[in-house]
Amino acid sequence: MASIEGIRIRNYRVLRDVTLGRLWNTPSVAALTPMTAVIGKNGVGKSSLFDAFGFLGDCLRLGVEEACDQRGRGGFDRIRSQGGDASIEFEVYYREEINARPITYELAIDKDETGRPFVSRERLRQRRKGQRSGWPFSFLMLNDGRGVAWKGDAQGSLVGDEAHFDLRALIDRIVRGPTDEESANTEVVELQDKRRLGIAALGALKQHPRIASFREFIEGWYLSYFTPDAARSLPLVGPQRRLNIHGDNLGNVVQYMEREHPARFERILTQIADRIPGVDRIDTERSPDGRLLIRFNDRGFVDPFYAQQMSDGTLKVFAYLLMLEDPHPPPFLCIEEPENGLYHKLLEVLAGEFRSYATGRRNSPQIFVTTHQPYFVDALTPEETWVLEKQDDGFATISRASDDKIVKAMVEEGLPLGSLWYSDYLDMR
Repeated sequence: MASIEGIRIRNYRVLRDVTLGRLWNTPSVAALTPMTAVIGKNGVGKSSLFDAFGFLGDCLRLGVEEACDQRGRGGFDRIRSQGGDASIEFEVYYREEINARPITYELAIDKDETGRPFVSRERLRQRRKGQRSGWPFSFLMLNDGRGVAWKGDAQGSLVGDEAHFDLRALIDRIVRGPTDEESANTEVVELQDKRRLGIAALGALKQHPRIASFREFIEGWYLSYFTPDAARSLPLVGPQRRLNIHGDNLGNVVQYMEREHPARFERILTQIADRIPGVDRIDTERSPDGRLLIRFNDRGFVDPFYAQQMSDGTLKVFAYLLMLEDPHPPPFLCIEEPENGLYHKLLEVLAGEFRSYATGRRNSPQIFVTTHQPYFVDALTPEETWVLEKQDDGFATISRASDDKIVKAMVEEGLPLGSLWYSDYLDMR
């Protein structure tokens, strides 16, 4: 399964320039781990970092203009870092498989002469087979919606050193006098709408399989803003495969798991009984008006309880276990502050469940978590943990806990990482 080795975000709210993990030009930096946790105090930018992943997904699904207005973002000017006029930029460095050559996706979003956001630059690139250094080969390059795309899986020598890349000259070269190889494998493309991503349009075409693979990867990202109040709603009857972003279809997913994957569902019930004493059975009940109720049976009571009566913590643990038993897991799973409403002794258990899920099998999804709960951090390693802090200028910086040799040595001696953070040992400023 594909995994992100590193990501750089520039000019997105308080994230003026932050990098997590390895990029194509920083090969000596350690890649992101299967489970990555970002910690920090209130107001340092954890929600902005989490939303940056959602924004990138929304750009693919909806286009950049509509993405700027989704989820209360308030438009391009509200999400671009204050005090600057540079474009919002993303760089994602990922592998499609463990042994595959990494691919870099670059995206820049700016405002046009009318003040509307558009895609000013977009590129996908990958080193050729056997190439260990030098500039990667670009198989998609678009400036202002116009550029070139390389067809198929083959990687030729369309350009050499791209340090001084000139798109106009490259297009002229292809149009006026291409080699046989370039003529057969490249095409000049011009998007009809510069507010849509090139990977959205070209990734739908059979002749661009690598672009299609990256598009499918981004489309598969799953962000969880689970709220227990949403899970207490009464959806209409109908099985659904996966929890939605807020979890208000929890009953539908229970119905799906009961029907399609009974063995997995029984495993969830066993885990629930181990984590939350008293819960013996969970199933669904259809109301007379066709709505779906989640029914919890407690060993000490004859009559069941319904989701509307259950604690926030019980609903959260149940929802997360459902996520982790997804028979068709997403490649990248983001969870914001899973600790809210949970008993503190459950937090280390939950962190362990997340790690086991991310590392338990070859095609396990990657998990990204934001938290400010030391009990959750106690279960993490310094390599998994990133510390987000706000500087005096109002912008955030981020660093890996393992980069601090003292912190790493103290954890190796048996001191819990969360306790070190609580005692301000993880203040990287």
